[in-house]
Amino acid sequence: QVQLVESGGGLVQPGGSLRLSCAASGTMFSIYTMGWYRQAPGKQRELVAGITSGGSTNFADSVKGRFTITRDNAKNTVDLQMNSLKPEDTAVYYCRARWRLFGVNNEYWGQGTQVTVSS
Repeated sequence: QVQLVESGGGLVQPGGSLRLSCAASGTMFSIYTMGWYRQAPGKQRELVAGITSGGSTNFADSVKGRFTITRDNAKNTVDLQMNSLKPEDTAVYYCRARWRLFGVNNEYWGQGTQVTVSS
């Protein structure tokens, strides 16, 4: 069982910044592929940014150049730095961990943290 706990959400004005953090339990964090997803009211959950165990990253087109994702394997954390925030970034942001071990796929989600971009 892996627990993921997100933090750092809140209310920010357009153009502002927020940093989300996801802390994972367990001892195998370094092999997890980590991702940040978001879900706005009435919309499907979508990938925002991902980072592999090797440090490769990918981003949704809508956030490229504004968001960065980093991981710290010593602290079992993955962060999402969000800059130049827009009202359309408003959503609940979720952390996801996935990995494959001994032929078995594993996946865990955090509970989510609300991000609201509004003046």
